[in-house]
Amino acid sequence: MDRLLESPGVTGVALVDAVTGLTYGAAGDIAEAGDGTDVSELAALIAERLGAAGAEGELESVVTTSRKRQQVLFSVVRPAGDPLVLAAGLDRDRANAALALRGLGDRAGEVLA
Repeated sequence: MDRLLESPGVTGVALVDAVTGLTYGAAGDIAEAGDGTDVSELAALIAERLGAAGAEGELESVVTTSRKRQQVLFSVVRPAGDPLVLAAGLDRDRANAALALRGLGDRAGEVLA
């Protein structure tokens, strides 16, 4: 998890069970990444609304922004068990959301090892 903090602007990360909200691991400022329950509820709500709107497939990622920070949620598929969400808090002045998403995607397998 600590390696995820190496990306510019990433201030905190958390690996959360998408169904229960249980946080399996965290690094940095976890308040910036988001509370496990809130992260799982947000991901479920967005997936539900997208499905109601006719979108097909699984939720891959979500980016929310404010003037000072961004939050990135990235779906992590694992071989067995509930899906996971990798949540990251970003300092908007120092981070690039597209690069952060790519970095999370590239390192998603590492967090399960």
